[in-house]
Formats: sequence, C-alpha cells, structure tokens
Amino acid sequence: MARSFAQLARSAEKAGSPVAVPKEPLETAPLQIHTLGDDVLRLDARRIGKVDETVRDLARDMLRSMYTARGIGLAAPQVGVHQQLLVIDLDPETASSPPLVLINPEIISSSASLDTYEEGCLSIPGVYLDVVRPSAVQVSFRDEMGRPKTLKADGLMARCIQHEMDHLTGVLFVDRVTDAGGLTKELKDHGFQPNDVRSLA
Repeated sequence: MARSFAQLARSAEKAGSPVAVPKEPLETAPLQIHTLGDDVLRLDARRIGKVDETVRDLARDMLRSMYTARGIGLAAPQVGVHQQLLVIDLDPETASSPPLVLINPEIISSSASLDTYEEGCLSIPGVYLDVVRPSAVQVSFRDEMGRPKTLKADGLMARCIQHEMDHLTGVLFVDRVTDAGGLTKELKDHGFQPNDVRSLA
C-alpha cells in the first residue's frame, strides 16, 4: 500500500504544471527583462485569445528568465511581449512546487483592509520601497491549459498578483510609492531617473 501511495505521489509530481521548468539560474536568460525608462514597460497588454503551445512556450521562457534573475514574479510586458500573461513562484527554492501561470487575469474583488509592504521589481533592480495595497484579492484567470480558474489570495501572493497585474496596464510599483523623497534617492542610488516615474500616489 505504501509503495502505491509513493508511486501516486511521484506521478502527481511528474504531472505538475505543463510549463514547469528547472528552477536553477541559467548563464543567459532566454528573454531580456526591460528596465525603468524603457517605453515598452508603459504599453497596455492585449488579452490572449487562444491558449496554445506558443503561449506555454512563452510562459516557460518567462519562468526561466525569472529564475535566472532570482525573482518571484514576471509579467509578459517586462520581456517586451504585450500579452496578458503572468508567472509567479513564491517558492523558487523548492523544485517540486509548481509555478502559477495567470492568463487574462482580472481582479473580481479586493479587501477593504490595506497592507503596507516593501516591494521590488526585476525591471527596477536594487530598488525596494513600501507600497500600500489591498491585503487580499480574488482573481479570475485562465491557466496554462486555457481552463478558467478563480483564486482567493492574501499576504504575499495577493501582493505579487497585484504587482504583476499592474504591468499589464503599464504601471510600475514605483508609481504607487508615496514617499517621494525616499523614491528619488533610491532611484538615483541605483542609476534610474526619477522623471521616468508616473506617480499615481
């Protein structure tokens, strides 16, 4: 009996996500991650009409690029692809933990309660600042097989989803920072231009 459970566990792990890739960083990422100041980061992403192998290939390359950059989330516009696709992995150290792929995500509801937490972004490396966001969200999306899903998320997952979804409308986390002085200093310290921020605060 124990052996059959072990076999089931192994086969479930193998099944995993059809876009899962090894989580080790590569020497060279397959996709270039654009940084603050690049116009491509400010364009709206288009909905994906058909979830096919091309979309899954993009998700795999995004995951490889994210792991190589040692991030936990990446949106397609960050790699210059203006499609509504996000990849998230809050547990990049655990090989068997599958990543989350969200296609055409939409926030159905947000909590009234707000949290302040430090954020960073692969498109603004080295910069970490506090951002206020709803502490919980419910999101609808399609998975990597095109199946409709809904997800209730709180804590870091809720924040990561909201952060990555902002990229789909050309918004970066620095646009939401309320501490103007701290923002300007952090950006200059890391070689970025404060006038590339489009403040929503």
